Amino acid sequence: MRYLALLIIVIPAIDIGFLLLSGKTIGVLPTIAFIILTGVLGAYLAKREGLQTIKKAQEQLAFGQIPGESVLDGICILAGAILLLTPGFVTDLFGFLLLFPPSRKPFKFLMINALRRKIQNGNIKIIK
Repeated sequence: MRYLALLIIVIPAIDIGFLLLSGKTIGVLPTIAFIILTGVLGAYLAKREGLQTIKKAQEQLAFGQIPGESVLDGICILAGAILLLTPGFVTDLFGFLLLFPPSRKPFKFLMINALRRKIQNGNIKIIK
């Protein structure tokens, strides 16, 4: 929780700094156009990746498999879409990384390890 508060303060400050630098370097209108472009492109990519993930999860369920990988993909896609709709270059970078399947793997690995630690520590209990 303490890291979340730090991220809520630091990430927007870095984004504002880059936006100001970009506005000064390439101009205000190109900066605004770039922000809008990344938002529209992010929405399109999130929709495409989200539909593919839903289709993959449905196929796994149809074959009697648990769609664990698809659930993690869905979480990454949702987080990536939210980050891309947030104005800023740093959030856009992380948003695109979460939307593309090859660059999504390290984030899924981190999520799996975090869940394993919580289960081992007894913070999460699995009931059968």
